[in-house]
Amino acid sequence: MPRILDQRILLLVISFSASVQSTKVLSEWKKCGDLECEKAMSRVQATTDYLGPDCRYLNFTTGEEIIVYSKLSRENENLWTGSKGKDFGYFPRDAVKVEEVLIGEEVEVLTKETDFLCLHEDKYTFE
Repeated sequence: MPRILDQRILLLVISFSASVQSTKVLSEWKKCGDLECEKAMSRVQATTDYLGPDCRYLNFTTGEEIIVYSKLSRENENLWTGSKGKDFGYFPRDAVKVEEVLIGEEVEVLTKETDFLCLHEDKYTFE
């Protein structure tokens, strides 16, 4: 019985750790094509396969086209945000090459907590 209890406690700790990680703020600032970050900034093509560490990240394979909507800035400039089809998430900028720039000027805005939540089955998961 104590062993089963130990396993349940371990699973609880792992679950809690994963939920904290999935709501971690990746940057306080981001650059966008407009103040609401609704305008597409660029069209890029994947130069490598990418599998993100959690549900906030966009997975893709070499050659896929991605539309970029924001770029994290200041403390974490390596991550961009974009979509392919109905999938949306973060990805490393060095995993893609820019095919077409769609805006003339970038604006820098503060990120929001909701920028870093996972979307599961069309519902946000608040952990």
